[in-house]
Amino acid sequence: MAMQKSETIVRELLDLAGIRVNGKNPWDIQVHDPRLYDRVLQEIHLGLGEAYMDGWWDCEAIDEFVTRALRADLDVRVKGNWKILFHVVKARLLNLQASSKAFEVGERHYDLGNDLYCAMLDKRLNYTCGYWKNATTLDEAQEAKLELVCKKIGLKPGMRVLELGCGWGSFAKYAAEKYGAHVLGVTVSREQVLLGMELCQGLPVELRLQDYRDVEGKYDAVISIGIMEHVGYKNYHTYMQVVDRCFKDDGIAFVHTIGGNESTSIGDAWSNKYIFPNGMIPSIAQLGAAMERRFVMEDWHNFGPDYDKTLMAWYANFEKAWPNLNRKYDERFRRMWRYYLLSCAGGFRSRRLQLWQIVMTRPGTPQPDCRFS
Repeated sequence: MAMQKSETIVRELLDLAGIRVNGKNPWDIQVHDPRLYDRVLQEIHLGLGEAYMDGWWDCEAIDEFVTRALRADLDVRVKGNWKILFHVVKARLLNLQASSKAFEVGERHYDLGNDLYCAMLDKRLNYTCGYWKNATTLDEAQEAKLELVCKKIGLKPGMRVLELGCGWGSFAKYAAEKYGAHVLGVTVSREQVLLGMELCQGLPVELRLQDYRDVEGKYDAVISIGIMEHVGYKNYHTYMQVVDRCFKDDGIAFVHTIGGNESTSIGDAWSNKYIFPNGMIPSIAQLGAAMERRFVMEDWHNFGPDYDKTLMAWYANFEKAWPNLNRKYDERFRRMWRYYLLSCAGGFRSRRLQLWQIVMTRPGTPQPDCRFS
């Protein structure tokens, strides 16, 4: 009886989003295990994602399913059980992104295997949103993003740039090759440093395995492309202090980050458990408070829909490469990774998630003569 009641509730909620159970549309879900209904009502995002990994349900177009569910605010309509409450309390009591935990996401996510990322990403190994304004391919979009960053910070030959969260050195390599810049990049991934230094061989680039909080020195520009999602709301002020400490009086700072429409103190429960440990998305209010009295905000650019295109391109590459990847990764991993990429695409398509690029300078300095779009 209880399970039947759960099924009725879930079906009614899905109806609000135009989603049917065992329907014929690509965004309809095919339920293989009726325990799904209780699990979703009890654990919301975590239960839905784990149930997919367990094969309890399928969907031809998970990206569109998630888009419709988020646009109808279905997650807001469902209240979680003690597991969700525990996740909230834990995030508020503890600093989940403290220095002692900084390398966890590197070990569990970015060190998964360079074979996976080389197969999924563009030729320059950018693991952040591309800029699709005038691009038709993933490679073009990612190169356009790198060029956009260089333009926004007014990059010139000989400039010293600090990159907090450097990935495999895609920006560092581009900035050194195209502009003659000297770049120091830090990351919490050992595999990124090893491959990145190999790719940047012969260029004025140094990549280090180091927490962003430990960087010293003075630079013409301090940038980050995709680290803010790992910083955590308790550390936004610390991040801005590091930037302030490390760039020159007439320098420029730049942040490229996923952003949320509302302030929160926790990340998504499923993503935290399986994809990005201790991750969370900042809001305008949270970043603005950390910037206040420290920086002048010169430009705040949102091109969130471009992340939808980027994620779908990554998904296509991943699926194409799976016949080779399955020698190392099992079917459960495939379902996990598929759900990760497609649900994130749905997050951006629904406009629940944004992609921001922010340019900052010190108070009292002239406005930089940079191109911001």
